[in-house]
Amino acid sequence: MTWHWRLEDPSGSTMDPAAVGVEVPESDNQGDAESWLGENWRELLDRGVATVTLFDGDEKAYGPMGLAAT
Repeated sequence: MTWHWRLEDPSGSTMDPAAVGVEVPESDNQGDAESWLGENWRELLDRGVATVTLFDGDEKAYGPMGLAAT
C-alpha cells in the first residue's frame, strides 16, 4: 500500500493539491509520509489547508488533524 495525505479546507471538504499549488507525494511507509507533512505543514496552512488525514491505501490511518497551532 501507499501512504498519502488528504488535504481538507476549513469546512472539511477535500482539496485538490494542484488547486492549491502543492504536490502531495505517495510514500512507501507511514514515517516518510509523516516526515513530509512535518516539512510542509506551514506551506499547506498558508495555502488554505486547515486539516489533513493520513491514508494507507484506501484505509484511513488517522485524522483529520488540524494544522493551525492551538
